[in-house]
Amino acid sequence: NLWEKFRPGTQPPPELGANRDWNVDLIPKFIMASGDLVKILLKTKVSRYLEWKCCEGTYVYQYQEAGFFSDAKYIHKVPATAQDGLKSPLMGILEKPRFINFAKFIMDWEDDKPATQQGINPRGHTMKQVYDKFGLQEATVDFIGHAVALQINDEYLGKACGPTIEKCKLYLNSVMTYGGSPFIYPIYGLGGLPEGFSRLSAIHQGTYMLNKPVDGFVYDDQGKVC
Repeated sequence: NLWEKFRPGTQPPPELGANRDWNVDLIPKFIMASGDLVKILLKTKVSRYLEWKCCEGTYVYQYQEAGFFSDAKYIHKVPATAQDGLKSPLMGILEKPRFINFAKFIMDWEDDKPATQQGINPRGHTMKQVYDKFGLQEATVDFIGHAVALQINDEYLGKACGPTIEKCKLYLNSVMTYGGSPFIYPIYGLGGLPEGFSRLSAIHQGTYMLNKPVDGFVYDDQGKVC
């Protein structure tokens, strides 16, 4: 186990509990609570063989100068509720109403209903133009782009706003699914995903094979996969 690997010859403190209570993924990846993967798991009913845990919260690094009654801050919790938003130091008092208006715009947005888009063309306007429309400050733009839309750089600001708006909406919908954080994670690690599919396959008398290419599908007379 990991304790033996990094601290050989010693025993873990008893307050840490049993070894089976811990799981360390070599390549951890969080899953959006309202993302396509979760929809696939629900559609295929693999979700019944998985146990999930919602992350308690997500945090961002943003330097904040010290005040008269407070020290300098670096780590801030990403707001997950309206109450969190009002208390969050990530935005000033005057900025919070503008952010709320932006969040409402994102939640109301529908690609096929121009009435919900407030004159924004998802393929013609850039994301910078959207931010400017709501008067958002640079720090808020940085927070939204990287902590909410999960963009890895600022190149998205000069591109069509449609994909970023969809990412923001996915994030907000995922937050509202469980509250606290948009991310969920299998209790026993990502290895539980293929295990869930293998269990479903076994129930239907199938053989589940890992790391094997698909040669094709065999259909019956009704056009269903045999």
